[in-house]
Amino acid sequence: MKQSFMNIIWSLLFVKLLICTLFLVSIAPTNAQNTPPKARVENVIDEYFGVKITDPYRWMENLKSDEVQKWMKAQATYADAYLQKLPMRGDILKRLDEVDSASVVVNGIRQRGNLFFYTRRAPDEQDFKLYVREGLTSAERLLVDPNKIVNDGKRYSLGVWNISFDGKYVSFSIAAGGAENGEIRVVEVATGRDTGDRIDRIRNSSGTWLPDNKSFLYTRLQKLPDGAPANEKYQKRRVYLHILGTDSETDKPVFGNEVNPNINIEPRFSTSARTDPNWKYVFARVSDVSPNSEYYVAPIEMLNQTPVPWRKVVSFDDEVTAFDIRGDDLYLLTFKNTPRYKIVRASLSKPDLSKTETIFTAGEAVAVRMAAQPDALYVETLDGGNYRIHRVDYKTKKSEPLKLPYEGAAGIEVTESNTDGIYFSLVSWTKSNAHFKYDPKTGKSTLTNLIPPYPLNMSGIEFTSAKAKSYDGTMIPLVIIYKKGLKRDGTNPTLMSGYGAYGVEITSPYFASNLLPWLERGGVFVFTGIRGGGEYGEEWHLAGKQKAKPNTWKDFIACAEYLIAEKYTSPTHLGIEGTSAGGILISNAIAERPELFGAAIINVGMTNALRSETTANGIPNISEFGSFKTEEGFRALLAMDGYLKITDGVKYPAVILTTGINDPRVDPWNAAKMAARLQAASISGKPVLLRVDYDAGHGGGSTKAQDQASAADTYAFLFEQLRRRK
Repeated sequence: MKQSFMNIIWSLLFVKLLICTLFLVSIAPTNAQNTPPKARVENVIDEYFGVKITDPYRWMENLKSDEVQKWMKAQATYADAYLQKLPMRGDILKRLDEVDSASVVVNGIRQRGNLFFYTRRAPDEQDFKLYVREGLTSAERLLVDPNKIVNDGKRYSLGVWNISFDGKYVSFSIAAGGAENGEIRVVEVATGRDTGDRIDRIRNSSGTWLPDNKSFLYTRLQKLPDGAPANEKYQKRRVYLHILGTDSETDKPVFGNEVNPNINIEPRFSTSARTDPNWKYVFARVSDVSPNSEYYVAPIEMLNQTPVPWRKVVSFDDEVTAFDIRGDDLYLLTFKNTPRYKIVRASLSKPDLSKTETIFTAGEAVAVRMAAQPDALYVETLDGGNYRIHRVDYKTKKSEPLKLPYEGAAGIEVTESNTDGIYFSLVSWTKSNAHFKYDPKTGKSTLTNLIPPYPLNMSGIEFTSAKAKSYDGTMIPLVIIYKKGLKRDGTNPTLMSGYGAYGVEITSPYFASNLLPWLERGGVFVFTGIRGGGEYGEEWHLAGKQKAKPNTWKDFIACAEYLIAEKYTSPTHLGIEGTSAGGILISNAIAERPELFGAAIINVGMTNALRSETTANGIPNISEFGSFKTEEGFRALLAMDGYLKITDGVKYPAVILTTGINDPRVDPWNAAKMAARLQAASISGKPVLLRVDYDAGHGGGSTKAQDQASAADTYAFLFEQLRRRK
């Protein structure tokens, strides 16, 4: 489940990574223990607006309880033993390792002058490390190895990171066991020296540097007393100013809840800051999980004042999702009166958003990102499941698409704001990601070679785009991927994936090498662009949000029926999968149409929506799902609560539910309660497994080996359940 909308690009990549590599757990034909341990029933009855709700497993929400821990560990032991005995698991795991070890993986390329920074994972490594190199051709140098900077016996992963304007320092976050919540540290680039700075209570923040190159702004969680309610954890976040070499406990709050008496920020909102080497200002952002944000601005030299004289330039009513600056021009990406977004220009010194000038209108496509470079405004659009980049002239507003070296999805990469042109990535379903620099003087794009080419051949894989008609006539986009020569006879094992939340789309291309062990064995993989996602802009998102949430699983069911009608598969051979907020989708799909699916995978999924508001990450997500404190919110949450829809005596499909015990986004009891309910209710005789990873969180901080084991379990499980039977 999404924590904030602070970095939409990371969110998109994160969701796809989870969807395609977080397949945790599977089934086994025999085991010393013939059945998973039963859970006792202790009904708790709540009443909301005259409606009584019975919860038989509320006791599982106390994860510190010895009884809960014992039951979950017994479930995990049963699931692991079952999965280890699956006949195809060993071969699939071997192939996954071959696929993952074929090339170096490079992510997050950024530049400071002639220095290039990026995260890298070598074929024989488990975790990403941070590297730097001078120029494009010099030897790279290791800066941060997350597992060598803390010596406490725990496994650490690298989180977000940022570079000082002069390239002398990098601030970065680390967290243990995939938990995401951790601390900020700082490394000196020239020497690799740890500066000794330590900032705890960090959530998705690494600092935004200031022009003095000795201080940065960062977002910190509040310090809670022992016994504080769980849903207080992510409230009242503040932006602090840290000076290198000082104690973080003396850091000054400069923005956030109850910092400035003239600015009222609700406790549930997240706050963050952004600066740039070429700006005279610092921007503060107020947001939750919706695409909408509020922005404040202050001169950088006034950050030492108390309070800082922030000036609001964008309100929530303006429906703005992103901004950029060129001189005194403020460029805003907005969906106000334009569901597929447009880019408008305003004066930064005297902003009047009622009199903005439209610079770019997406039209049929959706504008998703922009970069205001000295030579032109570059705009990234999503059109028909594919990404394109347009170059827009500041004066004439004339827009031209970039000529790409070859067909693929093009995405704007981080580029210094004082540089003409941009860096961009280019990828397709069967061609690995590459990094290019576009030169506006020549109109040509040059391969940087910072990302090594992937050597494995995927020429035997095909893909096609299609649309399925949903219950109300809405056409839902699908991408269907399969091995060449596929026979559409209704017997193909098929895995259909969906998400449908936060305006995040999942149907655009990425390099699908992690699907090879599934595709090579005759499996079909399908991505569905259901409502609630972002395939067609904010309008598409709103059509699957809160009280409109049922559209997501109704669209998903329509996609399943399309695949069956077109003889790609049949219910016996059809599996479905969803991750995080996709747990709402999958739990409701199997609750409403259990006969339509042979198997279901719910990865770190939200299944008990009515109870989500009581968790640490619940209140920040109210804008997406609703609140049980209002009748409308309660009705919406009840409608999307798959756990409460499970009925005794129904033949449910085989199900795997996965969780990481350190998950900061979706509490592990979601998976536990859903597993207990399905195990008690289903009469199909098919397995319901609860796989618990005790060294993982929501998935982003997992090692390569953890991802491989998860995928091997899932692929083997699905082939066992969905295989062709004579």
